[in-house]
Amino acid sequence: MYKRQIYLDKLIARKDNGLIKVITGVRRCGKSFLLFKLYKEYLNSLGIEDSRIIQISLEETENFYLHNPLSLDLYIKKTVSDKERYYIFLDEIQFVKSIKNPDTAIPDAEPITFYSVLNGLLKRQNIDVYVTGSNSKMLSGDILTEFRGRGDEVRIYPLSFSEFMEQYDGDVRDGWDEYLMYGGLPLAVQAKTHEAKSSYLKNLFKETYIKDVIERNKFRNEENISDLLNILASSVGSLTNSLNIHNTFLSVKKQKVSVNTISSYTKSLQEAFLIDCAKRFDIKGRKYISTPLKYYFVDTGLRNALLNFRQIEETHLMENIIFNELKIRGFDVDVGVVEIYETNENGSGQKKQLEIDFVANKAQERLYIQSALSIADEKKLKIELRPFLNVNDSFKKIVIVGGKKAPQTTEQGFTIMGIINFLTEINSPCS
Repeated sequence: MYKRQIYLDKLIARKDNGLIKVITGVRRCGKSFLLFKLYKEYLNSLGIEDSRIIQISLEETENFYLHNPLSLDLYIKKTVSDKERYYIFLDEIQFVKSIKNPDTAIPDAEPITFYSVLNGLLKRQNIDVYVTGSNSKMLSGDILTEFRGRGDEVRIYPLSFSEFMEQYDGDVRDGWDEYLMYGGLPLAVQAKTHEAKSSYLKNLFKETYIKDVIERNKFRNEENISDLLNILASSVGSLTNSLNIHNTFLSVKKQKVSVNTISSYTKSLQEAFLIDCAKRFDIKGRKYISTPLKYYFVDTGLRNALLNFRQIEETHLMENIIFNELKIRGFDVDVGVVEIYETNENGSGQKKQLEIDFVANKAQERLYIQSALSIADEKKLKIELRPFLNVNDSFKKIVIVGGKKAPQTTEQGFTIMGIINFLTEINSPCS
């Protein structure tokens, strides 16, 4: 059983804080397990009886009638039958529908939504509320407005590599190969064969993720969304934008899909937590560069399944995993751009941009990271270190290489370490 300790600790720290705890993340990443199993066991360990923990899975057919917010509100209020403290767990809250306000005496009355129900529950002094949801458009993007500042988001991800290794029965290098290929969605990890893992991941995309995105956004062209996902999967870690993707549709698919439509699709895929992006940040100018940017998948197994496990380039997948690890650790992650001036062979000056794969920020902490699967010689090392030499601050600068390699310090004070060490060691720079 996976401990999911980083997320469990976040819930424990938020217990009885007077806010709605909103647990977000891609579907099937373990939100329900975290709340209904691990956090419930924690509450039980404090002496809180099951009768005071109300658990409602809104995906279950027997609870479909609770998709009506008035029915859900009535059910909870009937169950909270005394003044003892109760803990309310609502799984996949986005299934609760908005309905017209039945109070016809109020002209243009606001519709009744799950926000209405949850805000009403917060007025009860003996209730602590926890919800899970798989769409940021309905949850994290609206927490401040709809919950009136009383929402507290906990974003969770598929299993990190260190979590994956908690249960992996084998050498860490074999574990890395497995994780790189199939990712960290719990049910994919538990499957025993390639056929079982592949089938699960492919069906999850086709029958759950894509259908969710289409139904929620009322999109009409499933094929274009699938093609867009394939394009993004093939270009993980590469700079792109909606115009580039539009041109790819024209040249490869012989289809004209507007830039605005592509932007709408990518936004919806981000809202479903399937992909994320890193914007370019001018380090010296301290400003964002609007386009292009890089897209990454929330799970490498999902990305690989989209491409039928054909394009398994460790270089790009390692970069994707580093991005996800930094996000799991609570960093905001950008692509760094360092602008320099150099003299060309004709003796005239020219402007040039160097790239740092990741600039990761958390409070007063900052990391600069280059992802390099291998550094074959001194020339390759100089290429990786060159952007660092043009950043004039004292924050930690790291080159992450493939495999296991204990951290070493270069003569310039930079760190070189293996990806396995970076992901698993307690004293890793991102821990």
